[in-house]
Amino acid sequence: MDYRKLNDATRKDHFPLPFIDQMLEKLAGHDYYCFLDGYSGYNQIHIAHEDQDKTTFTCPCGTFAFRRMPFGLCNAPATFQRCMMSIFSNMLENFIEIFMDDFSVFGKSFESCLTNLGCL
Repeated sequence: MDYRKLNDATRKDHFPLPFIDQMLEKLAGHDYYCFLDGYSGYNQIHIAHEDQDKTTFTCPCGTFAFRRMPFGLCNAPATFQRCMMSIFSNMLENFIEIFMDDFSVFGKSFESCLTNLGCL
């Protein structure tokens, strides 16, 4: 999908994304890590019913609109990061770091890392 015109007309969400180098610094003091990738993360976020028509596209099978957030929308990264930080707010910086749909779970020991992973 080419959402350039929609993105140009969209009020930008300037939610700050974490800096990867700062995240790596936080991980550096731990001995064990688990790295997880959120499967189709953007597609887990619902689009408000009144905004779905903005994602309309036509193909040989008909005309459709997304009900879940597709890739390519300018505010998708900020929306997803905000959502993940809200969901995992009580775990952030204690034993998890989140960058978009990539999750880093850490611990000082193998057992603590597994325990932390189990909290997700």
